[in-house]
Amino acid sequence: MFTGIVQDIGTVVAIEEREQLNTHVVAMSPAMREGLALGASVAHNGCCLTVTAIEGEHVSFDLMRETLRLTNLGALKPGGRVNLERAARFGDEIGGHAMSGHVMGMATLTEIDEAPNNRRLWFELPSQLERFVFDKGYIGVDGISLTIGAVEGARFCVNLIPETLARTTLGDRMPGDRVNIEIDPQTQAIVQTVERVLAARQ
Repeated sequence: MFTGIVQDIGTVVAIEEREQLNTHVVAMSPAMREGLALGASVAHNGCCLTVTAIEGEHVSFDLMRETLRLTNLGALKPGGRVNLERAARFGDEIGGHAMSGHVMGMATLTEIDEAPNNRRLWFELPSQLERFVFDKGYIGVDGISLTIGAVEGARFCVNLIPETLARTTLGDRMPGDRVNIEIDPQTQAIVQTVERVLAARQ
């Protein structure tokens, strides 16, 4: 489980491409590596990945074909930056909301509204995710727990304070960029349960 509070930004230093499998080597800070072991879970832009090798500051992760297809990690090149979060432990403060690290799809950044000391980003969702997004609900965007500011059809916006812009890769995003989306699991469960009940009644 993850909380959507980004702990650091890692840099991809190498990518080994094999048939339907990529290995990403990421430079991680000493704080992020403390106690890290093979098999541990680390979220990259909200996608849960497993540690497969540790060599000094370089940590390796395997990305299978479904991960490459469903997330923006497949488009990364060496030098690219990713939001990192270690798996939550019992007793940790939950500063965001409970997240599984299972990306459901990608949204496209369509508009940036600048204002003094904050920024509003508008995203276009794939049609299959629209029904899970509500005003003031939670959503995971590139691994960041955010509150939805408004919903307009397939579009939604989030409002970012300077701290979020400085501590995550959202400060670098430009229109046309694609971000990983994880819907709030509780919202997903409620919506799908209601849909099944209504379908059964019909």
